[in-house]
Amino acid sequence: MTTMTEASVREFKMPDVGEGLTEAEILKWYVQVGDTVTDGQVVCEVETAKAAVELPIPYDGVVRELRFAEGTTVDVGTAIIAVDVSGGAAPEPTSAAPAEPAPAPAEEAEPKGRTPVLVGYGVAVSSTKRRPRKGPDVAVAAAAQAVQAELNGHGAAAPAPAPVKERPLAKPPVRKLAKDLGVDLTLVTPSGPDGIITREDVHAAVAPAEPVAEAPAPAAVSAPAPAPAVAVYDSARETRVPVKGVRKATAQAMIGSAFTAPHVTEFVTVDVTRTMKLVEELKQDKEFQGLRVNPLLLIAKALLVAIKRNPEVNASWDEAAQEIVLKHYVNLGIAAATPRGLIVPNIKDAQDKTLPQLSSALGELVTTAREGKTSPAAMQGGTVTITNVGVFGVDTGTPILNPGESAILAVGAIKLQPWVHNGKVKPRQVTTLALSFDHRLVDGELGSKVLADIAAILEQPKRLISWA
Repeated sequence: MTTMTEASVREFKMPDVGEGLTEAEILKWYVQVGDTVTDGQVVCEVETAKAAVELPIPYDGVVRELRFAEGTTVDVGTAIIAVDVSGGAAPEPTSAAPAEPAPAPAEEAEPKGRTPVLVGYGVAVSSTKRRPRKGPDVAVAAAAQAVQAELNGHGAAAPAPAPVKERPLAKPPVRKLAKDLGVDLTLVTPSGPDGIITREDVHAAVAPAEPVAEAPAPAAVSAPAPAPAVAVYDSARETRVPVKGVRKATAQAMIGSAFTAPHVTEFVTVDVTRTMKLVEELKQDKEFQGLRVNPLLLIAKALLVAIKRNPEVNASWDEAAQEIVLKHYVNLGIAAATPRGLIVPNIKDAQDKTLPQLSSALGELVTTAREGKTSPAAMQGGTVTITNVGVFGVDTGTPILNPGESAILAVGAIKLQPWVHNGKVKPRQVTTLALSFDHRLVDGELGSKVLADIAAILEQPKRLISWA
């Protein structure tokens, strides 16, 4: 069998796969002990507070050890897998450690030629002798009692000395068990051969005795108050899900945002009939063949145009420096619901993209999020966000800002409603928009201008050409 030396073993540590992350959960191992791995091969998938990420190994070798099981949360910087890079064969599986051999009874002497060995320390240098067991000699005790009686006068017996208890026979593991359970071995009835106390005897000593019916207490003595009932979790009626990963990070971020930035939300209901007609026209346009074209695309473009017309809304608050940071770029976040929770990846430099480029970026963003493959980098550095609650049939909401951002736009469901158009009531496609913003950065006038510009573009999408 090949010997594995410390010099040939490389430990792969949990990396910080996102800015400032401190831990990650191992979702799945793709390799087992004994597998051969190559540089760049994905060995496991982990979930951080931001996304699920696949981790590649940075060297060639043979897997010697997986340090943590699937489902374990590991701190960043902790070794999670050991790889032998010397190219040796996989280690043979080791059998379970043998049970501790039973020591010989106290009365027996050590067999000839046997050398006592302390496990892990090798053979003892000098031989040892068993210490004689202490116990009373009945004859000597009786003679001593008689002599003491004679000395006390006329055969008057003195008080008998307290008998010396014989040390009970038990193996070391049984003694440790008794010590851990708080059992006095001198009070345990042995059932083993030659009066040896067994594990079963110790467990029997601590087992609750059979309930015995007691006589009712006198009326004058009040019964002790019953202990408070312990809440019982009924798994048939409740399911408890640990808060971790993306959901935990989202909860912490929302609490921090809600209680740090003073939120203000404004609403506007707008006729988007022309926008819906433009969506249908773009679907037939050759330039958009194979791309995702939907109302969200034009809403995103309308928000980008509104930011261009009102650049002060695209900012952040630096509490440490007590400064307002104006951004000359727009990293447009799109809230996406995934099985692991809500994530907000963003499109970098969205202000520079044409409508087809924006459509392509939106499609890639949504697909990646649904597959759970969004990288932590894609969720960093956002400046403003869109959350489309309308896909769930919701009219609107009061969205909470993502930490570090100044505004978030909620888009409600687009419904056919009666609407006054050209002086007549007609069925029109209508939706409600809600813009939440940080009131430290955006006052009511600026927030109203941004929301009004978005509504005007969606009502007359031709403004995209003149305002963009």
